[in-house]
Amino acid sequence: MATDQAENAHVPVEPVRSDSGLRRHLVTFGWYATLVALALVILFPIYMLILRAISSPIAYINAGQPLRLVEPEWDIFSRAWTDAGMARAMLVSVVITAVIMTAQFITSVLAAYAFAFMEFPLKKLMFAVVIGTLLLPIEVTLIANVRTIRDLGWLNSVQGLSFPFLATALGIFLIRQGFMAVPRDLRDAATLDGFGHLGFLFRVAVPLAKPVIGSFLVISFLSAWNQYVWPRNATDSGSWQTVQIALRTLTTTRIDEINVAFAGAIIAALPLVVLLVFFQRQMVRGLTAGAVKG
Repeated sequence: MATDQAENAHVPVEPVRSDSGLRRHLVTFGWYATLVALALVILFPIYMLILRAISSPIAYINAGQPLRLVEPEWDIFSRAWTDAGMARAMLVSVVITAVIMTAQFITSVLAAYAFAFMEFPLKKLMFAVVIGTLLLPIEVTLIANVRTIRDLGWLNSVQGLSFPFLATALGIFLIRQGFMAVPRDLRDAATLDGFGHLGFLFRVAVPLAKPVIGSFLVISFLSAWNQYVWPRNATDSGSWQTVQIALRTLTTTRIDEINVAFAGAIIAALPLVVLLVFFQRQMVRGLTAGAVKG
């Protein structure tokens, strides 16, 4: 026993290697470096947009288009808001977007509930037809829709700008998928408690599918706010220009005032930035709801 202890006492103890820890730190550093590089790539166009908006156009071009401010015009945003008509365009876009979002929420929720919880003849065929409309671009129905609103006298009006978008197959599909995740036992329990279809819909189904509905509303806002083709054909009056049409008009100004168009683009993007900053988690949760089970 004493001999074994003596032999063990002379066995050298190898130092603990920190290779794994060093490798882990290098991998983490590599990921952070990659993310920083990607962030710079994404933010650079935004920086250039702000730079071109504030700099005097002629002076900036004469200076060789550097990556710095040249003779800044700090009042450019107020000029774009008032003199260039962005205030009126923003108001029109806000009204049209609110109408479209409200209508799409109501129609999508009701249709999705019918396809998810109710039984009726040709249900699967009708759902396939609804989803099939996603394959039709707006150009396919553009001429017929423009002719219709002209015959109805809806040119340059809220109803004319919003009517073709009061229902959307994408919303029906997304919200139906959210409703399909609601347990059928809840529907049976609600029926025993005396809830009808509308009671179960708004007290049980909609709260449980809130992430999906929230993500759809964000998509609905982005789609309505960024419309260009339809407002271009549904209006012929400058007072009914939406944001995107107003920005197109600003780009046709003189070259010495092109920074007004850049400032208008920044103003038009502010609602989108605010929306994505405050609702990005809701959107991600909604689009990934049901993707992982267990």
